[in-house]
Amino acid sequence: MSVVHIVDYGIGNLYSVSRAIEKAGGEARLTSDAGEIARADRILLPGVGAYEPCISTLRQTGLADPVLEFAATGRPFLGICVGMQLLFDYSLEFGRHEGLGLIPGHVAAIPASDDAGTRKVPHIGWSPLLVPEGRNGWEDTLLDGAEPGVSSTYFVHSFNCVPDDPARRLAEADYAGFAVCAAVEKDNITAFQCHPEKSGPAGLRILENFLRK
Repeated sequence: MSVVHIVDYGIGNLYSVSRAIEKAGGEARLTSDAGEIARADRILLPGVGAYEPCISTLRQTGLADPVLEFAATGRPFLGICVGMQLLFDYSLEFGRHEGLGLIPGHVAAIPASDDAGTRKVPHIGWSPLLVPEGRNGWEDTLLDGAEPGVSSTYFVHSFNCVPDDPARRLAEADYAGFAVCAAVEKDNITAFQCHPEKSGPAGLRILENFLRK
C-alpha cells in the first residue's frame, strides 16, 4: 500500500484529505515531524484560507525547510488549494507575501471584471478541466484518464496562480471567461487549485494516479 505523508502544520482539510487518500487505496499519515517528511515516499501539502497565515504557520512550525528539502529529492509531491499557491514565489493577497519559490511565478486575485465580462469572486463550484494551449494532453500526469471538458472538479478560491512559464500549466478551468490555473506540474511536483478530495470520481482518479507515482 502506498503511503502519503500529509504535512500537518495545523491548516488544511487534513481529515477529508486523509479519508480521500484511503478511499483511493493508500495509507495517509499526518506528520509535523521533519524527519518523517525527509524519509517519506511521497508528501502532500494542503492549505485553506488566506495565504499569509498558511505560509507564516508553515515557517513557524519549522516545516518549510523540510518541505523544500523533500521537493529536491525528486520524490512525488502534491499540493492542494493554498498548498498549491505556497509553491510559488509570492502572493499578492492582502499585500505581498513570499512563498516557497518552488515554481517561478506569483498568485494574484481573480478579476471581478475584465474584457470577458464580470464574475462573482470567489470562484465556488464545479468546473470542467481543460487542456491549456500548447499542451498535447495529460498522458503520464496525475490527470491521466481524465476527459478534457468533461471531468469536473470542485473549486473554492479568490486567488489564482500565474506561473512565469505557461508550460507549467497542467490544466485550466474557464470561469466566466477567465482561464483559472487549475493545476501545475514541474518535475516531481504537481499541484491543484481545486480540491481532489471533494471532487468525486475525478478527484479520486487524481489521487489514485498520485499513489502510483
